[in-house]
Amino acid sequence: MKVSVETAHHYIWGSDCEGWVLSPSPDLMVIQERMPPHTTEVRHFHTKARQFFYVLSGELTMELGDKMHSVPAMTGIEIEPSIEHKARNDSDQDLHFLVISNPTTRGDRTDVSDPS
Repeated sequence: MKVSVETAHHYIWGSDCEGWVLSPSPDLMVIQERMPPHTTEVRHFHTKARQFFYVLSGELTMELGDKMHSVPAMTGIEIEPSIEHKARNDSDQDLHFLVISNPTTRGDRTDVSDPS
């Protein structure tokens, strides 16, 4: 079955960030997300899920453990289970990316405080 942002389940998160669930299965979740300029998510980790973030347009800043990674368009970054991470859009443009998770992240997220 074909799916697009026009037909997928849509939700709002954070400060006007958006997600579209393109594949909601328990063993593989694919979400397309949009982060407006200068937005960030909460630092967190997943106990079971391995994730791959693939940037469609814009530039993702990914805090991965204690390191910062700049991920430009048409590039991706993999996040292993139990690694703390935080996606940020530090730019003046919208950021669009795919998040592919195996298995699903539903019920597998623990928020943590940012280091001081």
